Amino acid sequence: MLLIRPLLSAALLLGATSTALMAAEEAPAPSAPVANAAQPSRTEIIVSVAEQKLALVRDGEVLRKYPISTSRFGIGDSYGSYRTPLGHLKVDQKIGDGLPAGAVIKHRSFTGEVLKPNAPGRDPIVSRILWLNGQEATNANAHARGVYIHGTPDEKHLGRPASYGCIRMRSSDVIELYAGVPVGTDVSIIPGKLPGAATHPLLALFASVTSGEPHTRL
Repeated sequence: MLLIRPLLSAALLLGATSTALMAAEEAPAPSAPVANAAQPSRTEIIVSVAEQKLALVRDGEVLRKYPISTSRFGIGDSYGSYRTPLGHLKVDQKIGDGLPAGAVIKHRSFTGEVLKPNAPGRDPIVSRILWLNGQEATNANAHARGVYIHGTPDEKHLGRPASYGCIRMRSSDVIELYAGVPVGTDVSIIPGKLPGAATHPLLALFASVTSGEPHTRL
């Protein structure tokens, strides 16, 4: 009996060791980290006061340029100045999902009225709103002042300063821009010129067979 007990303990220990080794061999190997995992694209908006244009930029590539109007009163961020602030901002809120082009928006709500481009005697906010939030001391009042990128029926004055502080766009353009940028998108309003010409392959092809700048509807 004294001999059987040590032999039984040794057998149990050997069996447990063999089971552990088999489990280790059958366990799947840890997956290796994926090399060159796709990084999320970075979309930003750049507004040029000098050129009165807005560029949609993705990963450093200018995809589209649109005519816009910044403030007729110049640049700045003081309350009551009606000026357009410079610097780094973000899209804080988007308003106007599903509204028709020319839909009049008052106090950030659809009034039920729809205007055609260049409707005589009318200059409300229409179609879409991208409400901006300043990220620097020089534009800290932008959100409280209600500085937007928005549609305007006064399309004939786009391409020159004409607004009361906001960035105005054609209804068709602001609807397109609105659909292409999420909340949180970086916005830079600069006094100088935009980055280089659009480099999207289709736009580059268009540029090679036409004269002038390769953007649409300008």
